Amino acid sequence: MRIDLNGKTALVTGSTQGIGAAIATGLARAGARVAVNGRSPATVQEAAEKLRAEVDGAEVVPLAADVATEEGAASVVERLPEVDVLVNNLGIFESRPALEIGDEEWRRYFEVNVLAAVRLTRAYLPGMMERGWGRVQYIASDSAVVIPAEMIHYGMSKTALLAVSRGFAKRAAGTGVTVNCVIAGPTHTGGVEDFVYQLVDRDLPWDRAQREFMRLHRPQSLLQRLIEPEEIANMVVYLASPLASATTGGALRVDGGYVDALLP
Repeated sequence: MRIDLNGKTALVTGSTQGIGAAIATGLARAGARVAVNGRSPATVQEAAEKLRAEVDGAEVVPLAADVATEEGAASVVERLPEVDVLVNNLGIFESRPALEIGDEEWRRYFEVNVLAAVRLTRAYLPGMMERGWGRVQYIASDSAVVIPAEMIHYGMSKTALLAVSRGFAKRAAGTGVTVNCVIAGPTHTGGVEDFVYQLVDRDLPWDRAQREFMRLHRPQSLLQRLIEPEEIANMVVYLASPLASATTGGALRVDGGYVDALLP
């Protein structure tokens, strides 16, 4: 199975580290021109240079902007008017007791995790439909289906992405553009390491802390380990390719069997 994205331009939001960086790398390896995005110009430039070093001949576009704001999203669209593959990866998460989540934090999670993706979809989907080809993806989470008691505001935002994705897939029906969600399970990133240590003994070495976290807080995982970012990226790259032309309006799980259901 050969995935060829030569001649395609991809934008991956929040792609300076973690899952986003892995997705950017996977798309570049498939031949796509990849726009790397983050808020800090220095961090974005560093991530772009790292990607060029990892993928020989990679064409990388550094795009520093806060796409969770109207101004930031507009500046990205101005600098990158056409995109063939849009991966809405940007997201924030943090453990918080349910009754201590204030109004401002609820709004912030919706703005960053949902509305940022909606804005960029509104900006790029019409051009994709006009050209007759395109891929829009949203990185959701097992938390969209199995709402975690320790961060229901995050779960809410990821559930919203499932609805957003399905709705835009209907809008793009029959145009050659596909729209999908990828439901990522518990994944090993720097941010997740911090999260794990919020819930288990900080004095534990990482391997033991990870196992303890999965045992206590994610016992239904069939994989029984954290997923590596590259494993999420593999699904995203496939969905971005011509090989996935008949997959749209879907919520595809890369969750290690975490969600105990045949469908999300």
